[in-house]
Amino acid sequence: MTTTATDDGPRRRAPAIDDHGVIGDCETLALVTDHGEIDWMCWPRADSHSIFGSLLDPDAGHWSIHPTGEVGRTQQFYLSETNVLVTRFQVAGGIVEIDDAMAMAGPRRLVRRVRCVRGDVQVRVEFRPAPGYGADDIRWTEVSSRAIDVETDHLALRLASSAPMSVQAGRVVADLRLCDGDEVVYLLGDGSDDDRPDDVSVERGDEVLREVVDHWKLWSARGRYRGRYRAAVERSALALKLLTNRTTGGMLAAGTTSLPEHIGGERNWDYRYVWIRDAAFTVYALLEIGHDAEAEAFIGWLVDRVDDCERSGGTPLTPLYDLDGTAKLDETTLPWRGYEESRPVRIGNAAAEQVQLDIYGELIDSLYLFDRKVRGLSIDTWDKIRLIVDHVIAHWRDPDDGMWEIRSGPQRHTVSVMMCWVAVERAIRMAEFRGRPADLETWRRARDEMHDAIVTDGWNDELGAFTQTFGGDTLDASILLAPLVKFVDGHDPRWTSTLDAVVERLTHGPLVDRYDTAAYDDGLDCGEGSFTICSFWLVEALARAGRVDQARRHFDQLLGYANPVGLFSEQIGPTGRQLGNTPQALTHLALISAAVALDEALDREES
Repeated sequence: MTTTATDDGPRRRAPAIDDHGVIGDCETLALVTDHGEIDWMCWPRADSHSIFGSLLDPDAGHWSIHPTGEVGRTQQFYLSETNVLVTRFQVAGGIVEIDDAMAMAGPRRLVRRVRCVRGDVQVRVEFRPAPGYGADDIRWTEVSSRAIDVETDHLALRLASSAPMSVQAGRVVADLRLCDGDEVVYLLGDGSDDDRPDDVSVERGDEVLREVVDHWKLWSARGRYRGRYRAAVERSALALKLLTNRTTGGMLAAGTTSLPEHIGGERNWDYRYVWIRDAAFTVYALLEIGHDAEAEAFIGWLVDRVDDCERSGGTPLTPLYDLDGTAKLDETTLPWRGYEESRPVRIGNAAAEQVQLDIYGELIDSLYLFDRKVRGLSIDTWDKIRLIVDHVIAHWRDPDDGMWEIRSGPQRHTVSVMMCWVAVERAIRMAEFRGRPADLETWRRARDEMHDAIVTDGWNDELGAFTQTFGGDTLDASILLAPLVKFVDGHDPRWTSTLDAVVERLTHGPLVDRYDTAAYDDGLDCGEGSFTICSFWLVEALARAGRVDQARRHFDQLLGYANPVGLFSEQIGPTGRQLGNTPQALTHLALISAAVALDEALDREES
């Protein structure tokens, strides 16, 4: 192996959203293209400022490792049952692989191992961070030929390698010549730690990777899903674990910000926060597949948010928080080009200031699931649930901004009222199941009033369907939740009529639009792709309606829209490309739920 420095950075192309794997340590995560570039990573947490952001602007930082010259083929895959990502390059001179991972124990490390599998290959390395969303000035210190410090007023990192490297023109660069069996290892860690990486050996890099592999295989072995769709469910679980913060227990909605729902449009949002809405889906999916510890950690995070609101004397909850539980998430924009010129690039999310009544249903449903499947909730937690139910009963008639966080003004959203019904109905069940104190007469009366309002004001005879808003004439795919949350039976005539209407008006094969953006003013100008979460909801709704063959066909087709490493973003565009932030938690949660429901339906048919 030989190494030289170079002044020429690697040639980069704009990667498709599909062309990424993700690695992480349950504090932060990084997106890695199938051409060996880390083009998105925040530090020290996933909701911190970015240090690599070339996914959204070419000058926002990257870390690329790539063979020089023409590449014949690239391939990206995970080592089985792990979040260790392998990127393989087949070039004229041979085969090179990059193993990417983050340490899961001990000092925080991002490890990149470059290996020549066969042949004689030239590889170029360029490490060009841009901390503070590209706004921070960097101070470079070459500690040695194999260790370089990167410091700003807010951040300290150290890059260590088993091969020489140097700083040139605001970046670390090197050329590697690798022959059969040669390896080079890079470790990126916190430069302020006493345990910051120094000169690193190949053997040490191999050891870190072995430890990471062992960690993930042990974690995956705890899962108990043994159904027909094990590969997809397992990858979804591993992706969800990366989105879960090991310190706080919260789960991010996605790992990125401002990846567009429409190329060139304005539907670009920051999803690096924890949505209350995700709670019930998270707890249900994780409990179903055996990852009780993560479900319990999220429940703890949720209870802390209720405690915070009670202490402050405010309304019980806001729709979303950062990982620490801060609800004030001021929405600002960055002067970046955006993904394929899609602007604005947003940091923060103004939806935190909206009224979204459905969140109380998801919250209490998650607590109900935990109470029934894991262990009983505490007396103090039950007292807080009673306060939330009182709040729901007092406000369920209010207009809100809805599950989809509409920016055209509050309305009476049918699904918001339905989820208020869920909140009260599940609270009644919890009270009766464990003999807890509650004003059951008031709760039952309110529950029934909500039900009557939905079947009266949320029903449109002409459409033969439940509508998006009370008195409205448009459809909303979120109504697919109705049988999932047990508001209706899957075979109820009103429900099957609604299901038919959704399939007729909002679907493209297995893909489901959340609503018709041309018919419903949501306050934004451009269109959007089909929502993957709604598409998996449709699978489950079809299975619960007894349309099992159709559900299985749709599910199999949907799995084909995953990217090459099994990940889903928020949406699928008209050409089949992934759109929106990635990896998206709700999509992978809905996939797990649909797989479990479909397995159960198929088992019934086969018995």
